[in-house]
Amino acid sequence: MVQHFFKLIWNKKRSNALLIIEVMVAFLILFGVMSLLTYHYQNNARPLGFEYEQVWALNINSQQDTSKVGEKLKSIYQRIRSYPEVEMASRTNGNTPFANNHSNRNVKYKNVNIQGDIYSTDEHYAKALGIEIAEGRWYTRADKGAKHTPAVINQIAKEKMFGKDNPLGKIIQLEGDERWKIVGIVENFKQRGDYQANTPVFFNLSDWDMSSVLVKVKPGVDANFEAKLMLEIGNMQPDWVFELSYLKTLRKTMNQQTSIPSLIFSIVCGFFLLNVALGLFGVLTLNIAKRRSEIGLRRALGAPAPAITVHFVGEMLVIATLGVLIGLILAVQFPLLNVFDLEASVYVIGMLLATLTIYLLVTLCALYPSIQAARIQPATALHEE
Repeated sequence: MVQHFFKLIWNKKRSNALLIIEVMVAFLILFGVMSLLTYHYQNNARPLGFEYEQVWALNINSQQDTSKVGEKLKSIYQRIRSYPEVEMASRTNGNTPFANNHSNRNVKYKNVNIQGDIYSTDEHYAKALGIEIAEGRWYTRADKGAKHTPAVINQIAKEKMFGKDNPLGKIIQLEGDERWKIVGIVENFKQRGDYQANTPVFFNLSDWDMSSVLVKVKPGVDANFEAKLMLEIGNMQPDWVFELSYLKTLRKTMNQQTSIPSLIFSIVCGFFLLNVALGLFGVLTLNIAKRRSEIGLRRALGAPAPAITVHFVGEMLVIATLGVLIGLILAVQFPLLNVFDLEASVYVIGMLLATLTIYLLVTLCALYPSIQAARIQPATALHEE
């Protein structure tokens, strides 16, 4: 029967070619959407690697002030830590979680060179964010003054730079011949939100004048303390600018920056698929109308109604298969060429979901016209002919 389907499709290759191209384009668009949704789903399934609910990010801008800025920043930091409402505080650079500004540098170990996000922090950073150490330890105040700057990396950085080797105690080199010594490893640190990939991250102990403070407040602390905090530190340096943000709010905003474009892309794809479905439905209905005499003759020769339905659905599935095969040849190039540097499983799942969706769409579009064709009475069809 399949061979018979191919003969029928070949005899009408000009009209069927347009359907095959339409199915192929629909498959490729679905492949893109499904791969994107799979990528976001897999990322969302991985934990962030840190806590954010009770953490505030305070960014400090000293404006044009250049007089003893470091000492003033330390005074503000010590005042923040003195509040009973504050459980923990940590100084860092402006590259805080869920922030839009990122500090990237090239990091090298032997012949391996990767780019990662750099977080210059004090020794309290892990406690402020509730980061758990998977291997080794977090750096402490005792590490200050060491020959090499102590650093902590995440799991993805370990895999990219060291593979299966143990990185603890290894010396890595940064741009400018700066050298860090790895003392600890954390699992995840998804600083760009739930839907983003877990990219390489490098934490290092810094003595520079850091203008951001992560403030972990105790449970139950409300906006009253926020107002009190901002008023008092504002009075300490009236000419400076202080900006306080909640990490949970920043996380929500960051997630929306990823989810909203994906939602819009999916809606546009849905409208396109609706047009494809209407086109397939219309073409098949017209095709059946032109073949009423053929259907009547087959019914007169004893063909049962289910056989007529299966025949027309089968024709459309064969056309869909040809379109999908062409689309798969193009789609399989993405994992082979490592396009966008994504895991191969993302593309494979995208192909499977796109294929299943195409077959389901074609079956639904072909089913009703095929059932209508099966209801044609032989005498009526032959009489009209």
